[in-house]
Formats: sequence, structure tokens, C-alpha cells
Amino acid sequence: MKNWQIKTSLFLNYFVFAILLNSVGTVILQVQNNYGVTEGAASVLEAFKDLSIAVVSFLLSSYITRIGYKRAMLIALGFVTVVCFLMPLAPGFWAAKLVFAAVGSGFALIKMSVYSTIGLVTKDEKEHISLMNFIESFFMVGILTGYFIFSSFVDDSNPQSTAWLKVYYLLGGISLLAFGLLFSAPLDESSVRNQTPDSMVNDFGKMFRLMAVPLVLVFILCAFFYVLIEQSIMSWLPTYNSKVLQLPTALSIEMASILAGATALGRFLAGIVMKKLNWHVVLSSCLLLAAVLVLTAIPLAKGAEGRVVTGWGDAPLAAFVFPLIGLFLAPIYPAINSLILSALPVQKHGLMSGLIIIFSALGGTTGSIITGNIFQRFDGQTAFYFSLIPIGILLTGLFFFKKLQAK
Repeated sequence: MKNWQIKTSLFLNYFVFAILLNSVGTVILQVQNNYGVTEGAASVLEAFKDLSIAVVSFLLSSYITRIGYKRAMLIALGFVTVVCFLMPLAPGFWAAKLVFAAVGSGFALIKMSVYSTIGLVTKDEKEHISLMNFIESFFMVGILTGYFIFSSFVDDSNPQSTAWLKVYYLLGGISLLAFGLLFSAPLDESSVRNQTPDSMVNDFGKMFRLMAVPLVLVFILCAFFYVLIEQSIMSWLPTYNSKVLQLPTALSIEMASILAGATALGRFLAGIVMKKLNWHVVLSSCLLLAAVLVLTAIPLAKGAEGRVVTGWGDAPLAAFVFPLIGLFLAPIYPAINSLILSALPVQKHGLMSGLIIIFSALGGTTGSIITGNIFQRFDGQTAFYFSLIPIGILLTGLFFFKKLQAK
């Protein structure tokens, strides 16, 4: 298979960062247990992760072709490998903030490079959207795996134990493996390298001019609200399981994997279905089903009150049903990303990837902070009912995105 080695490397790179980035929900729960941090204060971990992604993407998106996609990914993997090995040596809430800032910075380079590289190793729009969905589905496999890896290091008998930090030695080893595979993978970037580099002012000017395109502007709105929904649920599901459904800590983390599993399955199926069906019909239907699931699943949490749970076998129905929302949300993000990239010339994919990452990061931070504060001031059910508002906005945004795309 052509380009098999670099494609395999893209999958593994995404897998590594999926575990690290989306461990934020687990770490939010653990810093509450270990360091007495409130829900509102713990929510800033999402900001350290996402704002570092946004800042690095903004500063470097116009330079990513000059750095080189492969070189940028190697820098990110090397940096994260070092951070992982250092994390257990400096336990504390401040250290968790620094780790997510470092991981976020690395992911900015990885995501810009992966998204741009897809355009180099695929031959048409259908192959592009298919590979995008498969890679994004593997990202969810990484998230799912991460929940089980982290939960296996958690000591339920001693909530204050920091033994779970040793998981970062394992993650550092996986990052090192990813570095080695990428280092040996060939990638031809000659078609996108700038022959006459522009000034920084001109580069940023190109980004802002791209943002002024109506199709791009509506896409940015859609990407922002999608990630707002996804991260508000994903980052707070372990805490919801623990504090609302009253599951043990390790089980709360493990059962959050249902969301990742459902999303991975949804994106895998979308990689097949989106080749045959109209994307707007599929995505609009998925959003409507997601809204129905929210209204159906959240009330089930009331039946879990006062219940003693020791494992998956006696967990309440609510712990299984609500995370299935991932199945319906799954196809949206990779599909709209692929559509906007396919609508632009390959030379603009680096800039567009930067915009995708910046506004996705801002959406994730906004969603997590809002959800954390609603969780603290009201309750977990109210926090998750909040997702209905951005679902409605996103449904409207996709309608206008379709109209503009058709022009």
C-alpha cells in the first residue's frame, strides 16, 4: 500500500496525543481528590491545554511548511517524551498545569502537520474524508485506551495517593516509540514548501484574509461549537460518574471510556457511510439524535442515588446510556474539517489547519470552564443539559455551511 509507513505513523502520533490530551478529565478528577481543588478551579486545566494549542497554532501555522511537517511532528514527540518522564518527579496541581500546557503545545504541531500531510498522501476528496475519519476514529481509540491505562494506576483505597502519576513513565515510552517510527518514515513535502518565504506580517495577513471567506467563517463557528460540546462532556464525564452517579474513582474513569468507544465506532462507521450518503443529512440527523439522547439519558441519573456500586456489573443504567452520545457526535468534526480542507488548494491547508486548531482549542476551553462552573454552582445534570444549547447552534451553522458550500 502506497505511503503505508507515513500513514501508520500519523495514526500512532494521534494515538499518543489522544491519551495525553484527553486524560484531562481523569486529571481533573484526581486533582480534586489529591489536592482539594474545587470543580471551578480544576476546569482551568482545559485552558492550559487548549490555550497553548491555540497560541502555538496562531504563531506557527503560517510557518509549518517551512519547519516541515515531519520535522514539526518529531519536535512535538521529542518534547512530550521528556515531559512525560519528568511528570512523576514533580507532583502538584501546578505541575499538572505545566504538563497540559506542554502537551497542548506539542499537539498544535502534530495536528497541523497531520491534517496537512493527509492532503499529500490522498488523491481525491473521497479518500481524503475517509482517511480523515479513520485517523480521527483512531484518536478516539487512544482516548478509550487512556481511560483504562490511567484507571489501572489509581488506588481506590487511598484517594490521596499520587501513585497514578507513574502512568507517565509508560506514556513516555509510547511517545518514544512513535518518535522512532516517524523518524524512519519517508514523506515528500516538496509540493508545499515555500520557495520564497513571506514576512510574518504577510503570513498573518493570509490567515486573516482566509478567515474573511464566508465559508471559512461559518466553518469556524461550527468547529468552535462542536468542540465546546465534545470537551464539556468528555472532560467532565469522570467527575459526573464519581459525584453524581457515585461510582468508585477507578470505575468512574473506566466507564468514561464508553464515550470514547462510542465516538471511535461512530467515526469508523462514518468513514464508510460518508462515501455514499449526503454529508448534511447524516450530520443533521446525528445532532438531532444527540439532543434526544441528552433529554432521555440525564433523567436516568436520579435512579442511581444511594446505590452502592463496586464494578461494571452493578453500575446504574445512566452510566452506560449517556456516553452513547459519542456515537452521534462522532462524524461531525472530521467531516467538516475534511470538507473545508477539500474546498481549499493544498497550499492553504497549513493555514486552514492552524485556524481549525485555534478555534477548536478555544471551543474546548470555553466548554470545559462553563461546564465546570455550572457543575460547581448547580449540579452535574444541569451542566450536561447545557449541551443542548450549542447543539442547536451547531445544527443551524451546518445549514449555512451547506448553502455556502453549494455556491
